[in-house]
Amino acid sequence: MNRITQFLSQLGQTLAQFNNAENWLQLGVIVITLLITWVIIRLSGRIMTKRNIGQQTRMRPLAPRPLQRVLIPLLSLLLVAGAYLLFTIIHEPADLLYIASVILFTLTGLRSLQYWLRQHFTDTATLKAWERFINMVVWIAVIFYLSNLLPTLLAFLDSLAIKIGEVRISVLSAINLVLLIAVLFTFAVWLSAFLERRLKTYTQLSSNVRVVLTKVTRYVLIALSIIIALNAVGIDLTALTVFGGALGVGIGFGLQRIASNFISGFLLLFDRSIQPGDLIRIGDRLGQVQELRARYLVVRDYDGVSTLIPNENLITSEVINWSYGDSNIRLKVPVEISYDNNPEKVLALLLQIATQHPRTLDDPPPAAVILQFAANSIQLEISFWIDDPQNGMGSLRSEINIAIWREFKANNITFPLPQHDIHIKEIPAGFVLRRDEPG
Repeated sequence: MNRITQFLSQLGQTLAQFNNAENWLQLGVIVITLLITWVIIRLSGRIMTKRNIGQQTRMRPLAPRPLQRVLIPLLSLLLVAGAYLLFTIIHEPADLLYIASVILFTLTGLRSLQYWLRQHFTDTATLKAWERFINMVVWIAVIFYLSNLLPTLLAFLDSLAIKIGEVRISVLSAINLVLLIAVLFTFAVWLSAFLERRLKTYTQLSSNVRVVLTKVTRYVLIALSIIIALNAVGIDLTALTVFGGALGVGIGFGLQRIASNFISGFLLLFDRSIQPGDLIRIGDRLGQVQELRARYLVVRDYDGVSTLIPNENLITSEVINWSYGDSNIRLKVPVEISYDNNPEKVLALLLQIATQHPRTLDDPPPAAVILQFAANSIQLEISFWIDDPQNGMGSLRSEINIAIWREFKANNITFPLPQHDIHIKEIPAGFVLRRDEPG
């Protein structure tokens, strides 16, 4: 209660100090500097281009709008700070000019931070929530600083504390911890993204090595940011050994699948058995690998559907990798013809069809063979090699089948129909066979 009474008393005294004639001069100077800023931005915010359209002259901004939100308070800060320096030199009171300088400095810093975040991170609801939280905390701190109440507030927040063993945790240390983690975590994520962009330029490194280095760097930087933040607020890291042991037990029991997927992801990256761009089949899923994540693999099939496959499944299950080692694969298309056709002519047509398709390879060359003489048809097969399975195999088979149908129609080659022989052993009594004669 005494602290609250002291707080209110200091707040009243601070507000009363501004009710004098000298502050009106400073207030006028502040208004004039703001007007000068507005005029400068208005005149120089746009420049004329050399193109004229009719009676109108096309204008374009001197700077993009997000950057203008930084330049306006920055220019105002320079003018107000100059006025504050002038008042200090001539020994005139400059309390309001100092307050305006602090406010404009804070506004410039917050808008610069927002501009930087929007340039390097995706504009999401989480980012906006963090921006609002930072703005609220910073402006509250500025208000208490200008009212000379910040030391009292800090002492009050530090007095609200609990002690766990040898570790003392106060509200002030908790706020400092959250702010430090936010700042260091943001810097760690930005630095890891910067290193990831730089690693993509090193084409001499394989894609898996680049992914491994990116992920290891990100996790190391995030871990370091948390450790530095904990150490900066005075939390003894040795006190976390018990928590680390409990976390290890939790991973061993409740989080073993997550840990298994995490470790499996790094195994896939190190052994380079699956890489981004590979065409794989796991179970009934056939698609191209888009991303290798720490917990799962992103596979996009030919229907445009992305499937998230846990890394553990890729380690413990059979995976067909059409792109592993060599992307050349052989496709087979079965064909049946009736016994009325010449199989040698059909084999030559099939080889011609396969050879003329732009996606088939000349080496190894296509092949056409007779598989067997079945009951109703002669069964043939045409096989050919391609080097781009990621472009689709079902569509290629369809194109080959259409070409076969056209060539068969053009050369009077018939497809077989099912044939059945009926043998009548005995005619029942009274059953008369009658043949209808025409006319």
